[in-house]
Amino acid sequence: MGQKGKCGGCQVGKAWEEEIVTDLDVTNVSKGTACCAFFLFMKKSAVSTIDPDIEHFIDSLWSQKGLAELTLKAYQQDLIQFSRWLKTQGRKLVDADQSSIQSFLGERFDSGSSARSNARLLSTLKQFYRHLIRSGERQDNPTALISAPKVNRNLPQSIAESDIEKLMDAPDLESAYGLRDRCMLELMYSSGLRVSELVGLQMNQVNTNLGLVRLIGKGSKERVIPVGEEALYWLAQYVKQARPGLQRGPAIDDALFLSSRGSAITRQAFWQNIKKHLLKAGVKTVFSPHSLRHAFATHLLNHGADLRTVQMLLGHSSLSTTQIYTHVAQSRLQSLHARHHPRG
Repeated sequence: MGQKGKCGGCQVGKAWEEEIVTDLDVTNVSKGTACCAFFLFMKKSAVSTIDPDIEHFIDSLWSQKGLAELTLKAYQQDLIQFSRWLKTQGRKLVDADQSSIQSFLGERFDSGSSARSNARLLSTLKQFYRHLIRSGERQDNPTALISAPKVNRNLPQSIAESDIEKLMDAPDLESAYGLRDRCMLELMYSSGLRVSELVGLQMNQVNTNLGLVRLIGKGSKERVIPVGEEALYWLAQYVKQARPGLQRGPAIDDALFLSSRGSAITRQAFWQNIKKHLLKAGVKTVFSPHSLRHAFATHLLNHGADLRTVQMLLGHSSLSTTQIYTHVAQSRLQSLHARHHPRG
């Protein structure tokens, strides 16, 4: 449904799709197109004073569902932007109707917002107005008859094991930063961590003696997963040789992976480092921050792991989420069929 490329890849539209609008510098954004003007308007709205109803809703999500901070921020941003748009129409968030919601979604679509982004916004609004009904502030849900836009499920890009090896060999092991990056890459690929889980690791979450890492994933769900021998080796090298040199003054940050400032490395910085290593390694495969997590799952399946095990390791609450990885193991499935079926 969406037309992500409609904005011509402009800085604002790209940031909106990546859900990082609040970190965007819009000082040099062209205001000549409707797309950029709309997204610039939305960026400015994000700094508005937060509506008490939005605050109460976010607080209830945190206390009742234990959602991750990034998820809560995304919900909050969606509601703030819709609230600001409503003010231009002379309306308030608490009394919005179906027509105004559909108009807002339509403007977003016309400005290049993707179907996935609009679907997330609608999901946020549905939950918000259900919350208002429960709290007695509304009698009806204006989103009840609005269907979510159809979202095509993107299959994860298959990455060859040879490309993984090239990437692992790219960091400069003579520097503390290179040793850190090698350790992060090995750990992410070895255990299938999300980027947010990787950069959020604390020293006490890794047990090198048992070869386990304890993670706090989406919805504050905890899982304990194994770490491979190769990753454990590089983890030991990093902690012993590189991490002490990255600390600044007294050890005030217990984060496992430190930046040049001595604090936890950010998701954005980690992704920038990966791009440098990909360029050095000459890897041409389309890569994203989660590609190593995808590779972890697909390579496990290729080497004989069952889907349920992969689901547990990835921390998926539903097996259907994990099933998107089965397409990459078609050749192995065909060989298994030929080997075991009586008429194979």
